[in-house]
Amino acid sequence: MMLRLQRHAPWIAAWIVASALGGLLIGQLEISRLEEAFENDVRGAYRLLNHRAGQHDALLSTLALLRSGNDPSRPEQRLQSVYPQVVSVQHRSTEAVWPQAHLVAAESESRKLGRPVLTEPAMSKGRYQLVMGADPTSYAVQIDVRGMVPWSEWPMAADASPVRLTLDHAGQSFVLQPGHTNPSNTAGWNFGFTQQLTSASQPFDMVAQRHVGWGELPWSQMASWSLLVAILLLAARALLRQRTDGQRAHELLRLGQVARLNTLGKLAAGMANDLNQPVAEMLTNTRIANRVLNEDPPDMLTGQLAVKDALRHAQRVSDVINRLRFVVSQPNKAARIEDVDLPALARRALHVLEPELRRHGIGARIELGGPEFSLRGDPGALEQIMHNLLLNAMQSLDQVQINDRRLTVHLAASGKHGHFIVRDTGPGMPIDVLPHVFEPFFTTREGGLGLGLSLSESMAHAMGGTLTAFNQTPHGAEFRLSLPLSLPH
Repeated sequence: MMLRLQRHAPWIAAWIVASALGGLLIGQLEISRLEEAFENDVRGAYRLLNHRAGQHDALLSTLALLRSGNDPSRPEQRLQSVYPQVVSVQHRSTEAVWPQAHLVAAESESRKLGRPVLTEPAMSKGRYQLVMGADPTSYAVQIDVRGMVPWSEWPMAADASPVRLTLDHAGQSFVLQPGHTNPSNTAGWNFGFTQQLTSASQPFDMVAQRHVGWGELPWSQMASWSLLVAILLLAARALLRQRTDGQRAHELLRLGQVARLNTLGKLAAGMANDLNQPVAEMLTNTRIANRVLNEDPPDMLTGQLAVKDALRHAQRVSDVINRLRFVVSQPNKAARIEDVDLPALARRALHVLEPELRRHGIGARIELGGPEFSLRGDPGALEQIMHNLLLNAMQSLDQVQINDRRLTVHLAASGKHGHFIVRDTGPGMPIDVLPHVFEPFFTTREGGLGLGLSLSESMAHAMGGTLTAFNQTPHGAEFRLSLPLSLPH
């Protein structure tokens, strides 16, 4: 389970990072969209309120110009039918006196400024009053705050909008729409807008607030993005695995071909050496039998002995062929000796066998006992030796419980030599078997030819190195390939 998690960890990490980055981008885009919508809505509301405040100023200026205070029909009282936000209209002619003292002060200020002025607003009750001082008649108009809002043109649904919007003045506030904002809620994002109306007579601050909670983020889009990333990564992993498996298959095929060629070469050399003498004896005895049997009279006894001896040598040839025992007496003179990066080659060998290791449930790792180093050797022969030693360890580990299967490749340099060491936690080798493991055709495995280790030792000697075998304590085997280190350049 742990090995599987380790193999999948880079892909899982890539999925988490890509999902997180994509989710952040999607969330940020949605927050930006909501903020832009908030800005557009509140600016639209601000323009409408400014327009209505300007209407109120114009209305008072028009009443002052009409001088309708002495008109018994009181036309200003009909303003409510045209302007529903006008709650009441009061006027004072030259001879009259305002019934409230604050209206006297407001008229005085209005005359001084030459424009309407605000007097004692009751914003919490949704009312405020404007006074316009003029001759011969001054006016006081009371405005309903909610009525001044042109709801038919309002850019938001006042009851459903999440935007909280108020008109504030001198510590008083009137809520135009409640919104969904909770000032104590800090989890999420808060948008704000505060700006004073442009009318000098109605210097109200329009304050808008909008809270975006985590629940408003587009989680479905984020989940879809995460799923898409997972599908793309799975497809990429499948393609990469297909490519890697193809490379492994090609490499295993090449190694198999090299092994078969080496085996055939060794078989040919061994058979030529072992068959040369008995075949020569067979030829000699056959010629003798042919000569004595053609004499007149034929020498039957000598002929029979020659044929019998030829048969004995033929049996020997048969035994050689059946046993296929041979000893390589000539090293590989075609070896291509060069500097070889041993750690890189070791990693490649394990990479090629990774599917087999995984199938057998074997945990494999490389240990580097110091800085990386290079050896002098034939890369192809070295690769073949590594392949043989790793396969040999895998076959040994099949004999133990799956939880006990461990394979370690240890790389180290000492003196003038570098070492490629394969250690396994298998049953090890019996004492009587250990001295014979590198002999041709010696094997303890049913169906085995006993050529892999023999070939490996021969190739190691051909490169000026050694291949040795040991038993580990308390159990397991160790094979050590030693070759000369590369010379410093």
